[in-house]
Amino acid sequence: MTRFASIAPFVLAMTAVVAASNYLVQFPFAHFGLADILTWGAFTYPVAFLVNDLTNRRFGPVAARKVVLAGFVLAVALSVWLATPRIAIASGSAFLAAQFLDVAIFDRLRKNAWWQAPFVSTVLGSVLDTLLFFSIAFAGVFAGLDAVFGMEDGSLAFPVAFLGAQVPLWVSLAVGDFGVKIGVGLVMLAPYGALLSVLKPAPATR
Repeated sequence: MTRFASIAPFVLAMTAVVAASNYLVQFPFAHFGLADILTWGAFTYPVAFLVNDLTNRRFGPVAARKVVLAGFVLAVALSVWLATPRIAIASGSAFLAAQFLDVAIFDRLRKNAWWQAPFVSTVLGSVLDTLLFFSIAFAGVFAGLDAVFGMEDGSLAFPVAFLGAQVPLWVSLAVGDFGVKIGVGLVMLAPYGALLSVLKPAPATR
């Protein structure tokens, strides 16, 4: 059984990444005309998949799930303080579902080429995370949470040229967010590959 002390650095890293992302998702990326489809949180959140995958590689899926759960509890608590309750709820739901999916897919592919497990698990996890987070955090169907927590309704229609029509603002944000997640996920393959020789699988996970 993996001791908590062994995975503590991964728990701290996960907590920092998710809490920062929950806060930064409130701020548009006001460069290159992307303010209406992108937030700063899109650049930091994919690092959570890197932390998860490195934990999984080193200690296996059971330890990775522990890191996800510990990071979830601490990050949601911080998110309530740093962001808003509605974003904390959205983030928590999306985080658990996406990271557990990442754990399962990574474990299934861990014996394939070194890049396949982290890349495929990150892509599929990002799809689920984006759909859950942005629908709960900003879609009009959850406007009741806005009334309770005092957030503005994120369901307003907004023109997005490459989608060809008026779409809800949260949809345009989700599209931009997902694109960046995939881009950052590709970039994260570099540190993952660099750490392969350092974070070798523990005997119990081989």
